[in-house]
Amino acid sequence: MRVMKLLVAVKRVLDYNVKVRVKSDGSDVELANVKMGINPFCEIAVEEGVRLREAGVASELVVVTFGPEAAAEQLRHALALGADRARHYVTGETLTPLTVARALQQVCELEQPDLVLLGKQSIDSDNNQVGQMLAALNDWPLATFASAIKLVEGELQVTREIDGGLETLGMPLPAVVTVDLRLNEPRFASLPNIMKAKRKPLESAPFTALGVEPAAQTRLLGVMAPAARSAGIMVGSVDELLDKLKHEVKVL
Repeated sequence: MRVMKLLVAVKRVLDYNVKVRVKSDGSDVELANVKMGINPFCEIAVEEGVRLREAGVASELVVVTFGPEAAAEQLRHALALGADRARHYVTGETLTPLTVARALQQVCELEQPDLVLLGKQSIDSDNNQVGQMLAALNDWPLATFASAIKLVEGELQVTREIDGGLETLGMPLPAVVTVDLRLNEPRFASLPNIMKAKRKPLESAPFTALGVEPAAQTRLLGVMAPAARSAGIMVGSVDELLDKLKHEVKVL
């Protein structure tokens, strides 16, 4: 059986339990004094990497992130979940998907992984682009929205959800896979593993060390909160409902 080396990319985002607030000037989302966490889809990717290593089909799991100094906290969380070591490329800039993909391409050159796992998207920018771009840059096979991953006689088999049901793809390694919600349920990081994570290797370097220019392909013009939804009303009969749909909502 072939034993793989895994690389998982993680992203620091607003904790999914936090209510998002827009800055008063509409320039961005408020991040000051707000709880941050690992992107949920990235956490699923880490969990799958740990499970593959526990099953004996992976020898090492490396996690990487690009972000501010504080993003080391999310790497330590991934290490507590079971990753072996981490790479942190420090930058205060907001990176576009193409810049992240190019940076991951350089990390792939350094680490030479057999499989790169990523969340299908981040819950902040919601772009769903990095995995596809990385596969194109590396000229590697790609499977998106994975709900099951296994290695069969040296071939990676990925099951993904499509409109008509399930589709299973077979591909050689190295490859890129983006993961979906139904792939697994991440474990909780136990206190002993959190303490062990503090002693695991975490290499930090400036983002510029990768030689990737963080060019901005897009420009943020403004951020606004969605309009508040009006409260629903109770109707006394079907005739009243049809009347409102026809004359007030005008959908009939």
